Amino acid sequence: MKEFFSTKFYYNTIGEWAIALLILLGSFVLAKMIYWIFGNIIKKATAKTKTKIDDVIVDTLHGPVILGLTIFGLWYGIRQLAFPESIDAWITNVYHVMVAVTVTWLIARLVDAIIKEYLIPLTEKTESTMDDQIIPVVRKGLRAAIWILGIIVALNNAGYNVGALLAGLGIGGLALAMAAKDTVSNIFGGITIFTDKPFKVNDRVKIGGFDGIITEVGIRSTRLKTFEGRIVTIPNSKFTDGMIENVSVEPWRKVTLNLGLVYDTPADKMEKAMELLKEIAASNVALEENTVIGFNKFGDFALGILFIYYIKSGEEIIGTQTAINLEIMRKFEEHGLEMAFPTQTVYTRK
Repeated sequence: MKEFFSTKFYYNTIGEWAIALLILLGSFVLAKMIYWIFGNIIKKATAKTKTKIDDVIVDTLHGPVILGLTIFGLWYGIRQLAFPESIDAWITNVYHVMVAVTVTWLIARLVDAIIKEYLIPLTEKTESTMDDQIIPVVRKGLRAAIWILGIIVALNNAGYNVGALLAGLGIGGLALAMAAKDTVSNIFGGITIFTDKPFKVNDRVKIGGFDGIITEVGIRSTRLKTFEGRIVTIPNSKFTDGMIENVSVEPWRKVTLNLGLVYDTPADKMEKAMELLKEIAASNVALEENTVIGFNKFGDFALGILFIYYIKSGEEIIGTQTAINLEIMRKFEEHGLEMAFPTQTVYTRK
């Protein structure tokens, strides 16, 4: 058995490999124990406090801390082994990159959690909708900036010349700009949305054949929820290149009805029909006062009455139309006013 553990295998004895593996397994078990402590003891303790900051910190820390402990265990176990200088340098670089990524993950989670728990609730209490649109952009922008800085630090720790790398990226900047011209166009479209404000979150808009509610405005794209419940992601460049109809800002909704009464209707009853329409419009609180009612044509099979009314902004469109139409049917039926339908009279000569 002693000879077995003394056998050389990839620059180290099997015994040394076994010790490194035990250290790795031990760190993994310790990480699982800490995970259990976080989930069953620390979280329950912080949940009883009045402040939320300790809950945010605990939720943020437990994942990266466990990963960091596992990485340290892996590193410590490998350090018990002997490798050639080139392999040892490569392992060191990988370790530094993993540490930098773990710290970056921790910072990104912490900043994101603070925005979610503190800034977003504050913006929801304000009357302005501008902050509701800016916060998601700021949240994504900070997250991207943290990860970019983290990657730069990781590469620097790994021994790469970051300055030369960035200079090299500058040389290929023109090609990158050409390849990313759509992305740049979408970003400028997002800036245009924030400055011109053609719509805001929760507005109903129509664009490119889609009709729905704006749920999120981002740097590159905007999300619209259709009335079928589907989410449509629209590149922001479409809002600068195309026509947008913001339905939510309309002062009222115009509804045009062309009613037709039979040709047997006498003039006094035509006047009565128009008086009834005026009464219906005046009694409905969801309508504006500027209604239009008139005897506008002698049709092919009916005497036409034009009824134009305007539903106030914020009122239910379909519900108001239904109420108006039902009231017209009741009033006309009550006063013996007969609606026309397509008919044809044929005269024969004997």
